[in-house]
Amino acid sequence: MTDTQQTHGLEKDAARSAKEQAAAIIAEPAVVNRLVKASAIDKITSNGTIAAAVMVMAALLAVVVANSSAYEIVHELLEARLSLSMGPLTIGLSLEAFVNDFLMAIFFLLVGIELKYEMTVGQLRRPRQAALPMLAAVGGVVVPALVYVAFNWGRPSIGGWAIPIATDIAFALGVMSLLGDRVSPETKVFFQTLAIADDILAIVVIALFYGHSPDIAWCAAALGVVLVLALLSRARVYSAKPYMAVGLVLWVCMYSSGIHATLAGVILAFFLPARSDVQLSHLRDWLSDKAYVLDDTYDEGDHVLGQHDFTQVATMVERVMHHVTPPLERVENNISVMVNFLILPLFAFTNAQVRLVGVDVGSILADNVARGTFLGAVLGKPLGIVLVTALLVRIGFARLPKNVTWGQVITVGIMGGMGFTMSILISGLAFSDPREMLVAKCAILAGSVIAGVLGLLFIRIYDALVASHDDGS
Repeated sequence: MTDTQQTHGLEKDAARSAKEQAAAIIAEPAVVNRLVKASAIDKITSNGTIAAAVMVMAALLAVVVANSSAYEIVHELLEARLSLSMGPLTIGLSLEAFVNDFLMAIFFLLVGIELKYEMTVGQLRRPRQAALPMLAAVGGVVVPALVYVAFNWGRPSIGGWAIPIATDIAFALGVMSLLGDRVSPETKVFFQTLAIADDILAIVVIALFYGHSPDIAWCAAALGVVLVLALLSRARVYSAKPYMAVGLVLWVCMYSSGIHATLAGVILAFFLPARSDVQLSHLRDWLSDKAYVLDDTYDEGDHVLGQHDFTQVATMVERVMHHVTPPLERVENNISVMVNFLILPLFAFTNAQVRLVGVDVGSILADNVARGTFLGAVLGKPLGIVLVTALLVRIGFARLPKNVTWGQVITVGIMGGMGFTMSILISGLAFSDPREMLVAKCAILAGSVIAGVLGLLFIRIYDALVASHDDGS
């Protein structure tokens, strides 16, 4: 039995045990049924394929709406002005900017949490093991950028060179999950590590090349807020609320400074404590003691409202158990469903408003921005990822992980071309001209769809060829 199968088996046993305990503790069958339904809902909302499908449907809906009579109404709605107030400070921004700058900062908070998790207990804590996919990610960033530059050299549109460098980790992993057992668990880990490294590089690119001219005073204020976050972490504050409140102030400072405000989410994530303030080694004995206290204070003849000593101890146990989970994980649990099923679909709907009515499609196809973006993603991404991986293996720097085949590496490279969310975000930062943004978004959507379809087809054809070769031999 593999480690993955053992893990899944333990998870099933834990889930079964939890249901049995719930049935034993909770007297009302209806309450148990609600818990089972809640578990089913959690299973749906944690499914990456479903989350990716919701995001794609939101993008498709946006394209339909943009080419219908509802376009003007939606456009006016997205341009509606909002005001965010924090004491004496008021920030005015459009609904579209609210989605792109504020809500996407929450998405970047989730990205930052995933990065810190991987650096703490995941693949990125073992540099040598993570080196191959991380360096492959560098190739997957450099080559697409070069492809774009080749088509736009000497043109004002060269500023969009970073559009095809990104991989949408949620979208790509969601599509890869459709392959099931055709790709090994090790390949999925390889791809996830690569996509995380890709996110790091995209974040650095946004910070360095796509901010506005910074306001020194607001930059100093943002630096001061970061110092407050560092002090909270240094003081071992394990409540997530102070961090979130200070993170909101950091967003305001960065938004006002000209630095892209979504980066506030990443900064906040790296200061969230990844440790628990409960000594886990002593928890079992403490819970045993409290179990005896609960047994002593329980009076079968009293109504629950009258059992003050019992409920007081139970509340204490509840609070301690809440603190067992580190703030980093608590925040992730609180925002992941919102990000996957609200923020990313809203972002996709807001930014995939590609209106082709009255537009010469031929001119879009002939546009160098479209060619550089599309070919950078569909051709440059797999070339960069596969060539760097092959070179590192060839010179003996690294070996392919166990159960990872070259066919699966090529599939990873192809699916790396699904830029979607990050690419759309970068295109909005790179271009102010509406036509260039339209052309870039058309190429991003087309490239993401084509990369996903090609990846699914390639691995099936590759497996069929391998199977026929094995049968022939």
